[in-house]
Amino acid sequence: MVDYSRWKDIEVSDDEDDTHPNIDTPSLFRWRHEARVQRMEEMKQEKEEIDKAKSDLKSRKKLIDDKRKAGEDVTAMEKEYNGFAKKLADHENAFAKKEKLAPWNVDTIAHDGFSKTVINSKEKATVAPLTEEEKGKRLQNFTKENESLLKQFGMFRKYEDSKRFLQEYPHLVCEDTANYLVIWCINLAVEEKFELMDHVSHQCITMQFLLELAKQLDRDPRTCVGSYFTKIAHVEQSDYKQAFDSELELFRTRIRTRAEEKLKEAMKEAEEEERQARLGPGGLDPVEVFESLPEALKTCFESRDIPLLQKTLLQLPADEAKHHMKRCIASGMWCPAKDEKGDGDKPQDSEDEKRFQELQDSL
Repeated sequence: MVDYSRWKDIEVSDDEDDTHPNIDTPSLFRWRHEARVQRMEEMKQEKEEIDKAKSDLKSRKKLIDDKRKAGEDVTAMEKEYNGFAKKLADHENAFAKKEKLAPWNVDTIAHDGFSKTVINSKEKATVAPLTEEEKGKRLQNFTKENESLLKQFGMFRKYEDSKRFLQEYPHLVCEDTANYLVIWCINLAVEEKFELMDHVSHQCITMQFLLELAKQLDRDPRTCVGSYFTKIAHVEQSDYKQAFDSELELFRTRIRTRAEEKLKEAMKEAEEEERQARLGPGGLDPVEVFESLPEALKTCFESRDIPLLQKTLLQLPADEAKHHMKRCIASGMWCPAKDEKGDGDKPQDSEDEKRFQELQDSL
């Protein structure tokens, strides 16, 4: 538990009067500062990685030049080098843009050169991450218990309604709710209910932004509901709202893409099931076998003329005839036992009949 007594005499500034009364403002400032410091450290590490990659690239260039001077073939090495150089340049440009757009704060405007801060923190208990199977089972149970409430939340249009609903059902403020809404959006897109999908997707991003805020502040997300919706309802023209709208559009695009992929996967599965259902006794697909036959044999099967089929096979080279006969039998297109029955199904010429029987016996 956090001991709030140390801050009980600190005066809260007037510009934070919209903060929820249960949230300690100085603590909130400290948590924001720690989150900002962490982001700065990540930027620093990324810059160091880029510098290291540039150094490696320079060494690789020198190696290629030395090998070229020695008369070695460096075509493959140059191709690899150019690809790596392009990726590094793109990464460096993206980092420079991100660094330029990063807002100034009290940590970056100025630095104190003669002091340092040591932060002592208790080691947090580590919890083993859940496996994908465990996450799936947890989501399944969560959905079973709360699906009607989740659908209600997905249909709200006003921030105030969402705020009141989540304060009434705080257990819904979690990753499982966001995951349920993502799946619901995909299913709606598959069903081509895009207008409803666009609406539910707004609630999905709302939940994700709420969870992300709680993560940055290192808070229980249930305690952030009131302050989050109060603030977002009054920042229609802010950078935060623009970031929200941008992420919402990207999310909708990803949902549509995933829905198209699911439809293709479903069609592919249906085609495969249909293919499996028509496989012959030898495991071959009669459609594929038919398409691989010479035109003369295709004509025989299309006309269902068995005597013509036998004569056509006898006219082919022995190895080729055996190959096609085996495939036709394995696909179920031809049953030798059945062909030997019935009047008029055998060749009229006794010599052809004998040769055809020998051909079948050799299979």
